[in-house]
Amino acid sequence: MSIHISAEVGEVADKILLPGDPVRAKIIAENFLTDVHQYTAVRNIFGFTGKYKGERVSVQATGMGIPSISIYLHELIEVYGAKKLIRVGTCGGMNEDIHLRDVLIAQGSSTDSSIVNQVFGGGVNFSLLADFDLLRTAVNVAESLKLPVKVGNVICTDLFYNDYDDPNGTFGDGKRTFNDKLRKHGILAVEMESAALYLHAAAAHVQALAIFTVSDDLWRNEHCTAEERQSSFNDMIKIALETIIR
Repeated sequence: MSIHISAEVGEVADKILLPGDPVRAKIIAENFLTDVHQYTAVRNIFGFTGKYKGERVSVQATGMGIPSISIYLHELIEVYGAKKLIRVGTCGGMNEDIHLRDVLIAQGSSTDSSIVNQVFGGGVNFSLLADFDLLRTAVNVAESLKLPVKVGNVICTDLFYNDYDDPNGTFGDGKRTFNDKLRKHGILAVEMESAALYLHAAAAHVQALAIFTVSDDLWRNEHCTAEERQSSFNDMIKIALETIIR
């Protein structure tokens, strides 16, 4: 049992999906897994273990942002022996070729967080990358399911509401100078957890991948509802589950 997860060792599978939203974790467990057991509800952050096509899989909510997911990553890896971790979350599309409800796979994660600097002391700009085998498997799975995906780099930011980098508007409005610079360098979307996932996985030598559904189209100023963010986006979940059991 760890500080933030009230599970005994063995209750959590070594293959884990990581939604941020506890309600989404519950929905995934109830609709995609069989023989489901809830192993934690500490701070109302839910975790479940069940089976998907006969394989034990856990679904652990992580909350929002790098500090929150970092706590759960540390405990899942160091206490419960996680070996494969796939984040399933939402993101804001930042490119005219990215549309609402598109599924994105983060090949790499740039970040404005100090998380890399805290580990390497500023001497190295460490590249935050997905596990290649998981990435390749996810793309192959999507193709076999005939589900379109887009693969590329995302920006993982510490601030959801950010008017510091852009004096003309918020970080998320999709049409300002700072966002234009990110687009120029190939950034597809903005989110808040993948940098921590890839950094922790690299340090622990475990496999990690981040898959997102576009919940906010920042180019066209279109947005999914709160209910849609919790209960839809099934294509992303199907890809993640098929990937994690292979």
